[in-house]
Amino acid sequence: MAEECTHNCSSCGADCPSRNKESMIEKPNAESKIRRVIGVVSGKGGVGKSIVTSMLSVLMRRKGYRVGIMDADITGPSIPKAFGLAPGVESTETALLPKTTASGIDVMSLNLLVEDPESPVIWRGPVIAGTVKQFWTDVIWKDIDYMFVDCPPGTGDVPLTVFQSLPLDGIIIVTSPQELVSMIVAKAFKMAEMMNVPVLGLVENMSYVKCPDCGKELYVFGESRIEETAKAHGTEVLGRLPIDPMLAGLVDNGMIEGMEVDYLDAAADRIAERLA
Repeated sequence: MAEECTHNCSSCGADCPSRNKESMIEKPNAESKIRRVIGVVSGKGGVGKSIVTSMLSVLMRRKGYRVGIMDADITGPSIPKAFGLAPGVESTETALLPKTTASGIDVMSLNLLVEDPESPVIWRGPVIAGTVKQFWTDVIWKDIDYMFVDCPPGTGDVPLTVFQSLPLDGIIIVTSPQELVSMIVAKAFKMAEMMNVPVLGLVENMSYVKCPDCGKELYVFGESRIEETAKAHGTEVLGRLPIDPMLAGLVDNGMIEGMEVDYLDAAADRIAERLA
């Protein structure tokens, strides 16, 4: 592939593997059975992809589905923390086994493979991208109905690896209310378009704060423009998450499976409906 590749085959005459996306899809482990794969992405960091991934996984599990989470944010993995999972995984002679949460969600993350979760991962892009592929090919994901892939921010090596190497059924774009984010969302949409991956919808995090006294919604980051952003890109709003200290506390204490909020219930219903 040429170094100047834009990953947009429609404007390129070169004969390279990107022209046939199917040829780049990695086969999962022979013992894996995965029905649907959903990427959770954003064009920038700090908007809450991991909490959205965690919450949707919990909600889909409550519906009775078998759920898996691949934590593809290799340098900033946070999924084990949200579920209270300590390092250490079991393995067979040829493959790794995901760790299972209290409610039965299978998880694989780099923080489950290191002795000290606080040690930084100082790896170059190709090594990181290779690790993501191994989470797909070298892990036995048994009987998974919905696999959520928590991607790192941006449109670099790892998101590109996920888009090209995994058979994505769609992506969810996580955003926040700031005006700057509309531009970032556009980048994520265009990447999905170039890679022929459907966008299932948008989730806006930090959308508002609810006053504990009067219940009024306060827009601390400015009035939400999520509806007009979704309309501009021909997609839908799957949900809006407020700044909720109780929810943040559950994540910090590894108890996300105990959440009792309905912020993303409609999103889970919509995913189950569209990807039945």
